[in-house]
Amino acid sequence: MELNELSIKLASFEAEGVSFESFLIAGDKDQEVLQVIVDGNDELPIFVTQTDEQLLCISYLFCEAEIKAELKDELNEALLRLNVPIPLSAFAKVDDRYAIFGALSVNSSFDDISHELVTLADNAIDSLDAVTAYLNE
Repeated sequence: MELNELSIKLASFEAEGVSFESFLIAGDKDQEVLQVIVDGNDELPIFVTQTDEQLLCISYLFCEAEIKAELKDELNEALLRLNVPIPLSAFAKVDDRYAIFGALSVNSSFDDISHELVTLADNAIDSLDAVTAYLNE
């Protein structure tokens, strides 16, 4: 499914109280990026990119500068431990930003994609709750 088609489908989707806002934005090196907001969660948008084989969904959680310096190693350990129990998502570091992400086949159904987006949004919120003690206020 192409990102513009996904954006249109997301705009008209609503089930079980879940709705989406989505915007196509220009990415680096002419890579299209779809910004998705799940249920008004503007603080943690999900960015979707597409390759020939996968849809990559990523949400940036916080910057390295937001971490209490003396707790950085403990935070990294906590994120490694959280990787397994958090469904359909994993943690990563992109430049100086920590992120949570999930990936799907480009052949995934719309239902699978919308489920991944909702799950990733929930996981992003839960992840921030789990690591708040490691971050500056």
